[in-house]
Amino acid sequence: MILKEQIVAIIFSFIYGGILSVLYNFNYNILFSERKIIKIIFNIIFILDLVLIYFLIMRKINNAIIHPYFYLFIVVGFFVFFNFSKSLRSLIKIPKLKKTDQKCKK
Repeated sequence: MILKEQIVAIIFSFIYGGILSVLYNFNYNILFSERKIIKIIFNIIFILDLVLIYFLIMRKINNAIIHPYFYLFIVVGFFVFFNFSKSLRSLIKIPKLKKTDQKCKK
């Protein structure tokens, strides 16, 4: 792998860590929802989608050659953008999912 591909992959991994942080904070309300089925299904789909997107883009950049320092830059990007995305979550109020009342009111 040439140096240009490595630099592009490192920059992408850092930015992807930031995107992952923002998406995790938007997913925060669903992570702590009361319904376990929704929580489990949504988290599995969420993780699989993010991993698939990362590998597809890395395939375009450098034929999906993943080095351990790419993972390090994902983690660094996640923590750099975490406080920013946490404050963004507090600005945008997303209503939590609640159980609906199944009782019939008469």
